[in-house]
Amino acid sequence: MPDLDFKIEGSQAVPFAVSPLLAFKLRVSCADLEEHVRTIALRCQIQIEAARRKYTADEQEHLLDLFGEPQRWKQTLRGMLWTNVQLVVPPFKGSIAVDLQVPCSFDFNLAATKYFAALEDGEIPLLMLFSGSVFYEGHDSLLQVTQIPWDRETTCRLPVDVWRQMMNLYYPNTAWICLRRDVFDRLYLYKTRQSLPTWEQAIDSLLPPKLAEKELEPVRSAVGS
Repeated sequence: MPDLDFKIEGSQAVPFAVSPLLAFKLRVSCADLEEHVRTIALRCQIQIEAARRKYTADEQEHLLDLFGEPQRWKQTLRGMLWTNVQLVVPPFKGSIAVDLQVPCSFDFNLAATKYFAALEDGEIPLLMLFSGSVFYEGHDSLLQVTQIPWDRETTCRLPVDVWRQMMNLYYPNTAWICLRRDVFDRLYLYKTRQSLPTWEQAIDSLLPPKLAEKELEPVRSAVGS
């Protein structure tokens, strides 16, 4: 029965996908170098270990929506579920490197997006939990199947710059905002009646006079523009 180990060797943005996509270089190794693994139907749960890094004053301010005031972080700063992904690992002996592709969103209603966008630099501590089915060739050359033990996991640190590069690649100088449908309908009616060609002009016409550059800088940093 294969005794598998998992390790992340790197990460990068995937260009030209339909939506933002990160690829983690996943190394899958088998303790028995001669064991023939036919395939793995792999599942991976990715968690953000938010308590495993330090935060600047600006980052703490941007994270108020998630964790509250920094004085309460001993109680509120906890790990968060980011996502669940699946992957079919091709046949191998010994070890194999595959791309674990993780879809990402720039929707600021999602806790993970709020967290990533709040970080200025450094790394994002992640915990990856693996499960699934392993199909392998037994000693009698017959195909056999077993489950990946629930204790199979690995940690890695995703550079904040990699996440920002990915979002700038797919949404250059852009941020998302999600509106309740009735609010959108009112904004759309306003835009039409005022003959404003773009959504930016419609929203800008409703905002107070432009803020000073130094007031806008933390916001620009948060959305990576």
